[in-house]
Amino acid sequence: MKHLRLLPLLIAAAYYTPHAHAVELIAVGSLSSLGFDLSSGTGGALENGAAGNLLGGLGSGLAYAGNNTFLATPDRGPNASVYNPLIDNTTSYIPRVQTLSLGLSANTSGKGLAFNLTPTLNATTLLYSPTALVYGNGSAGTGAGLTLGAGTPKLNDAGHYYFSGRSDNFDAGKSSANPNNGRLDPEAVRVSKDGKSIFVSDEYGPYVYQFDRASGQRINSFALPASLTAAKPNANGDAEIAGNASGRVANKGMEGLAITPDGKTLVGIMQANLAQDAKGTVRIVTIDIATKATHEYAYQLSTGSGVSEIVALNDHQFLVDERDGKGLGDGSKAVAKQLFMIDLNGASSVDGVAKLNAASPSVSKSLFLDLVPLLKANGYAANQIPAKIEGLAFGADVTINGVLNHTLYVANDNDFSAEAGDNKFFVFGVTDADLAKAGASYVPQSISAVPEASSYAMFLAGLCMIGLTVRRQRSEIFKA
Repeated sequence: MKHLRLLPLLIAAAYYTPHAHAVELIAVGSLSSLGFDLSSGTGGALENGAAGNLLGGLGSGLAYAGNNTFLATPDRGPNASVYNPLIDNTTSYIPRVQTLSLGLSANTSGKGLAFNLTPTLNATTLLYSPTALVYGNGSAGTGAGLTLGAGTPKLNDAGHYYFSGRSDNFDAGKSSANPNNGRLDPEAVRVSKDGKSIFVSDEYGPYVYQFDRASGQRINSFALPASLTAAKPNANGDAEIAGNASGRVANKGMEGLAITPDGKTLVGIMQANLAQDAKGTVRIVTIDIATKATHEYAYQLSTGSGVSEIVALNDHQFLVDERDGKGLGDGSKAVAKQLFMIDLNGASSVDGVAKLNAASPSVSKSLFLDLVPLLKANGYAANQIPAKIEGLAFGADVTINGVLNHTLYVANDNDFSAEAGDNKFFVFGVTDADLAKAGASYVPQSISAVPEASSYAMFLAGLCMIGLTVRRQRSEIFKA
């Protein structure tokens, strides 16, 4: 099948003159956070009163899937409203994948950016396990004092055990890495080489799971190094931090996930340091998809308070999104939203190292793109730049004035909150000259074409109709 990423999207924009060898903002699009998604049966009110099919948080994770198709993962759902701090105000929102069309078209108006971007929601796929999961009971054990109903999703049936954002949905007798826990906080998503499945990283475990792209069924689980897990999980983040001297810090688990262009290796990155590691020293974990073997590397934060995403440039160089929490949605002015280029070639692993500090061997890094001054230069006030810049994905190439540009899509997580604005998608043009200046190169991921989620049901329905016709014809032949 054709590898869609290798087919450049050739769109002329002769009126537009980019700066020589400098990454440029070429398009911006928005998708309203006040609407609803396309899930079925999730429209009822959650514990905090929000709708179970509320559309939002789309930039928590963003992945390219070929042509103009992208996949976005909201995180654990709307939990900005305070209703029960004992479970960090989380709800029974079912984690899901949103299939989007992010269509670029040339802006021929002579004003503004080189391209128009029109985001469209095409499908919503809920994530579930075919085998039973552990949920909280809302009143005892892991949920002591919660006085809530059980955390079991109402949509559950035999063979469909849906994951949930509620923080009490876990087995208190096991570590946070128990793959049978029902709680899931998806923070990043990537598409497999064959296009048929997706990989999702999470903060609760942390976990890395593989799901069937069409159905949302979990089909694989990857065991991460034991150093990342919390031995004593708790429904309340502060209590969990106080109860564990090692492992990921609550709400700062595996925030970013990349996949190498050959589709063989996943590269996950933690949002912040583990409890036992020095502040600012973050762990990177590579996962061989075929063997499940892992290796760890250290990354040192520069200006941001944490890492939100990682995306592959090639099989050893990656862009890391390092940011603060300032900007639109925080009621403050954005300061640090920077993309650093790192290189795993020649990096020393920290496999089995119990504690990391600033002196631990770390991956090399260099600043590649400083988003705040670039967005301010394009008319965005510092208090209008989204606080949570979290999603990164390379899309189809475009041509501007005869120069090939690799499109880098950058999205925000608005936490399902109107105060944080719409789900925004910023598109930057990155040339080979830009990359060469950083000592980097770009290799697109090979993704085979599969039916898009919006047309998959029609495709299956068509097969069923064909099957019915064949059976009907056979029956008539036998009757004859």
